[in-house]
Amino acid sequence: MYFKIKETLEQCEVRPVKGYIAVLTTEEWLEENTSFDMGIELEVSAREANSTKAEVNYDSLTGTFCIPDRDDISGKSASFAFALDEKGIVFIDDSGTVMQLIGQICSTKRWKVPCLERFLYDFLEQIVHRDQQVMERYEAELDDIEHSIMTNLSDKYPCRINEIRSDLRDLRIHYEQLMDLGQELEENENNFFRHGNLRYFHLFNKRMALLHDIAASLRDYTIQVRDLYQSQLDVRQNHIMAVLTIVTTVFTPLTLITGWYGMNFVHMPELAWKISYPIVIIVSILIVVLSLWFFKKKKWL
Repeated sequence: MYFKIKETLEQCEVRPVKGYIAVLTTEEWLEENTSFDMGIELEVSAREANSTKAEVNYDSLTGTFCIPDRDDISGKSASFAFALDEKGIVFIDDSGTVMQLIGQICSTKRWKVPCLERFLYDFLEQIVHRDQQVMERYEAELDDIEHSIMTNLSDKYPCRINEIRSDLRDLRIHYEQLMDLGQELEENENNFFRHGNLRYFHLFNKRMALLHDIAASLRDYTIQVRDLYQSQLDVRQNHIMAVLTIVTTVFTPLTLITGWYGMNFVHMPELAWKISYPIVIIVSILIVVLSLWFFKKKKWL
């Protein structure tokens, strides 16, 4: 499928000579790649794309995109390849991702000065246009987890915190790769772009640097929340240990009494007293009450 870069993208049946965008499957590319005359030294394959990168060739710029699903960042990424020169750009895509991005551009963008550079800028922007909301969503979720930890420790929190941390790591790597790609475009080694239009790539790189910093900051936040969870867990365990220690301390003298009068020696006069049993009960109660009063006074309870 072919598009002409005008005030907006216009679909064409035949590839324009200049200012075109082509979206092909891998099979279509293998059949038609020689007709583009891009001087490509490396084979372009969308099926082997596992990262976002760009490589400068003799008379073209080739590379791949690997875009995480913003709704399931740890899941399968959308991958496609591209090749461009001064005449236009070809996307090799079997996933349908490129057509979705181009469809969004067609419905939302109109250009006063149509050019390949502006299309590339808008195309790259479409890849990350939801990311600010994604970051805000993660930040709000981490805030909720942080507040919940103070009132209710749940076993699900460490798992979810690790998932968010992993997602932010993947996004940070994605932004680093997009920055590298943007820098390749901005360097304009083959002079495919007008120098006055290189500002578009510079703006995109600044946007990627900002998103990268936000992702790194949120990833540090996940570490703080995880440490808070661990500290609250330690507080709970310390409280449990304190209760167990108090219980042990209270029952130690009672155990002594039980052991002492459980010996049943013949000449123990207390065994013959009628009031021995009530006395032991009263003494045991006094020991418990005095122990609890002492612990309360010392603020150990």
